[in-house]
Amino acid sequence: QVQLVESGGGSVQAGGSLRLSCSASGYTYRLGWFRQAPGKEREGVAGIDRDGNTRYADSVKGRFTISQDNTKNTLYLQMNSLKPEDTAMYHCAAATSGRCYMNYPCLAEARYPYWGQGTQVTVSS
Repeated sequence: QVQLVESGGGSVQAGGSLRLSCSASGYTYRLGWFRQAPGKEREGVAGIDRDGNTRYADSVKGRFTISQDNTKNTLYLQMNSLKPEDTAMYHCAAATSGRCYMNYPCLAEARYPYWGQGTQVTVSS
């Protein structure tokens, strides 16, 4: 059983930065960040597998960076140049197989069976 705990959310002004962390217990092969704004569907933000392959949503490319520390079993999301439209609850998710490579749907919600409770990010203009 995989358990995930997110931290690092908060309130920031537009143009600012935040770094989210996700502590994982149990074996994981692929980890991802998803977000859900009020009244909107949850969307994949970034994913990474143990080989270091990454995938980003177009809306965050060049601004967000996903990384992991396998020794600490911790996932990170560095968010720079934040915009008000980045405001959402951010969730960490995990899977035990599937690479973020070629045509694999690395940011598909249905491909992640394990989820954290989320951490709120609020960006003001």
